[in-house]
Amino acid sequence: MESARKILQFIRPGTIIEFSEGSEKEIGLYKLINRLNFTNFQEDSILVNFRHSKYPRTVSLEANPLPCVNNKFECRWTDTREFQPNLSACIFENIFILDGQRLVVAVPELITLGDRGAVFLLPEKCIEVNYRKTRRHACEDIRADLLQNGARLQGKLLDFSAVSFRIETESSPTQTFHWINTEVPVQVVFSDDSGTIYSGECRILSQNLGQMNRVYVLEPMHSQMQRFKAKELRSFRQELLPLPNAMFQHPLIRKTVDLKVIDISGSGFSVHEEPELSVLLPGMIIPDLELKIANGFTMSCMAQVIYRQVKRHEDGSSSVKCGLSFLDMDIREHVNLLSLLYLARDKNSYMSSKVNTEELWQFFFETGFIYPEKYAFVQANKGRLKEMYDRLYTQNPSIARHFIYHERGAILGHMAMLRFYEKTWLVHHHAANRTQSTTAGLVVLNQLATSINDSYNLYSAHMNYVICYYRPENRFPNRVFGTAVKIINDKKGCSIDTFAYLHYQRALADDWNFAGPWELTRSSAEELFELESFYEQESGGLMLHALSLGGDAADCDNLANEYQRLGFTMKRHSYTLKKHGVVKAVVTVNISDIGLNLSDLTNCIQVIILDQEQFPKEIVYLMLSILTHKYEQTEIPVLVYPVSYAESANLPYSKKYSLWALNIQDNAPHFLKYLADLISRNRSKKQ
Repeated sequence: MESARKILQFIRPGTIIEFSEGSEKEIGLYKLINRLNFTNFQEDSILVNFRHSKYPRTVSLEANPLPCVNNKFECRWTDTREFQPNLSACIFENIFILDGQRLVVAVPELITLGDRGAVFLLPEKCIEVNYRKTRRHACEDIRADLLQNGARLQGKLLDFSAVSFRIETESSPTQTFHWINTEVPVQVVFSDDSGTIYSGECRILSQNLGQMNRVYVLEPMHSQMQRFKAKELRSFRQELLPLPNAMFQHPLIRKTVDLKVIDISGSGFSVHEEPELSVLLPGMIIPDLELKIANGFTMSCMAQVIYRQVKRHEDGSSSVKCGLSFLDMDIREHVNLLSLLYLARDKNSYMSSKVNTEELWQFFFETGFIYPEKYAFVQANKGRLKEMYDRLYTQNPSIARHFIYHERGAILGHMAMLRFYEKTWLVHHHAANRTQSTTAGLVVLNQLATSINDSYNLYSAHMNYVICYYRPENRFPNRVFGTAVKIINDKKGCSIDTFAYLHYQRALADDWNFAGPWELTRSSAEELFELESFYEQESGGLMLHALSLGGDAADCDNLANEYQRLGFTMKRHSYTLKKHGVVKAVVTVNISDIGLNLSDLTNCIQVIILDQEQFPKEIVYLMLSILTHKYEQTEIPVLVYPVSYAESANLPYSKKYSLWALNIQDNAPHFLKYLADLISRNRSKKQ
């Protein structure tokens, strides 16, 4: 019989195997046949090993076993092109059956040997060896590119493990093997028809000396990568019970992988792997991964492996921990995940859960969020308002999310977000019952910040900007958002612009034609670029990009269709008012369900004045009389920018609204860190 140590000579180069003392045991013919039939069932292969009779050379051929009933066993070579060695000069040694952490070594009697396969008589007994190894998996249809200093070799991935892999490349007149310096790192890219699966820096461990085709054995140089910008405020990791499972088809080896999730946050999770079965490679993208908790909660996502850590234990064993980052997932499933995590952390904190809307309306009135003047504006449509809020607060629509602090059977704090522009979320409806809780308002604000931190890197969140309208005289929002502008100190990162706010009573006159030099037309891209130039000089902030009014802004058709699919209304039209061909103003007509925002700032007209010279307010009224016929209601909110025009033209505005905008992709860490410090300080004062 072969000893475990001698078996090492037959294993492929680059496979790492550790044998322990007493790892061998004897098994009989019956179990050997079952192992061979299982290998056939799995459509896997075995190794048939030969030794050269004259030279110290070993030849191992891969073969597929045929179904076996008795001690007569037949196999077929997996690829006849591999049957190239002169086996007449070789002596048959044994066969290997690799099965997880077990290796069966059998020495059958060779009956026949041919170009297609071989026939054996199986022995009555063989040995099984328990071993620890980093298993290599055969790969098919995975393209491999090897790049170094302008040189590029194309080929295919032969086999793979988390610590090393083999690729076969081809030489061409324009790309030769001599251009690759084996002492210098190379960039390796794996891809298939669906796109790139992995790219990373690797070192070359070995290569053969093929002239037209060459096989390289490589290992990754880095155990960690950085997908997104580093966060100052990291997502909170939660250990859930029961522990979730991560299941996916491995994109390189095409086999199903099922791993236990150690901890999870809104931006990613970590899993445990056995070292010998490790298949997660830092940088590898998993297009379709499913997270499951028992037989209930499931969610699908695209993920990427971020790090791989090997931990050595005192008893000589080791374990592997891998971290994965969410690249994208359905936004509603992500909200469900966040809701679960936040509730696990704080039993009174709810995100986008089903709400008793009667209790919610009572909360809005009791906290003074709906004050008499606001109620007078919305009460005419209270029936439709109730029906719309039932859908918003019970169906978890993709365009909205809400945060509620609920304790002792009552809502104590509330905040909401609404995606009303293509890449922008509007924060609104912040209210708290201060008589029953001094911290509820801060709790929901913290939920909002945490949600932004966990979401903004996901494409499906469409979260490039976050905006908020507030009255400048309101101390709390002015303190929170105004201070953020000062701390970030970059108008392209965070800015505030102020509008004059008025209610326009829709006129019924039919003489809408402008006389003389005035004209009102749909805004062109060129006119929006002119608006951008004006705003850059006037403010230099983020307002136009956040409101999708830049010259390169995408249309809102996709978002409008999403609203319609969910049973809501969202339309937006831009018009340009010109005199003698000179742009005087750009007007945006926003049409949505009445009360979607309770100040109706999502159902209003925004007027931006570019040229105040010779622009009487009567022309503004005439323009509004035309555009307000797109609305159902007779009283329409109007926002005018800049406020200086409203004052100089004596427009009768009732109040001012400041529009705060944050560039999330570039400045989320600064704002969220500031917000976390602010909340922490306020909590300390109240304790």
